[in-house]
Amino acid sequence: MRTEVKDFVLTVDRLTVSFDGFKAVDDLSFYVEEEEIRVIIGPNGAGKTTVLDLICGKTPASSGSIKFRNKELTDMAENEIVHAGVGRKFQNPSIYEDLTVFENLELSFPRGHGVFGALVFKRDKEVMDRVEEIAAEIFLSNHLQQPAGLLSHGQKQWLEIGMLLIQDPDLLMLDEPVAGMSVSERVKTAELLQRIIKGRSVLVIEHDMKFVENIAHRVTVLHQGKMLSEGSMDHVQNDPKVVEVYLGH
Repeated sequence: MRTEVKDFVLTVDRLTVSFDGFKAVDDLSFYVEEEEIRVIIGPNGAGKTTVLDLICGKTPASSGSIKFRNKELTDMAENEIVHAGVGRKFQNPSIYEDLTVFENLELSFPRGHGVFGALVFKRDKEVMDRVEEIAAEIFLSNHLQQPAGLLSHGQKQWLEIGMLLIQDPDLLMLDEPVAGMSVSERVKTAELLQRIIKGRSVLVIEHDMKFVENIAHRVTVLHQGKMLSEGSMDHVQNDPKVVEVYLGH
């Protein structure tokens, strides 16, 4: 009987990166499936953000493989990885504070990218409809004409997620998306992530365990650059190794 080989959205295989002999990520392997919310947790210095840096091409791998829809990413430049369908949000919101919410979303619309794209870009019905659709998705419909700098911290986080969503990535990577948010904003962000996985996968780094419980399909626990545990939130919360090095503190 032939075994069916499953295609994963993301396949990280034996990934290692060394900085002056220190292995920040050490022989790490994991897989992300279609429409999965995968959360990476672990103590500070575990290598979580470095994993995202490796996937998006910001940091070159020392060895190992990162495949996105069977394309090898370790050979690609950062902009090529973005065009392949991988979107990344960093810890601090990276938005244009002097521009309106509408203008921030409009600038991120795929047709406006590059020098030629900017020259021929027109604010047509397709652009306006897409901006309004994304604004509704990220709870900012009533703030479209507001300068982004006047938004609350949580709203700025949503805007940056919207700026990625308008590009329609297949894999969305979020680094601590609810840091600094109010309790109600965290609840709404969990609701947002559960909605946007239709047709895409999401990889999240997060410290807020309540938020992780609300969103995670699977959890990967890192410690000193290595995989410590993996599985459902219930599984990793009850793993004695995880309790000892992370959750117990």
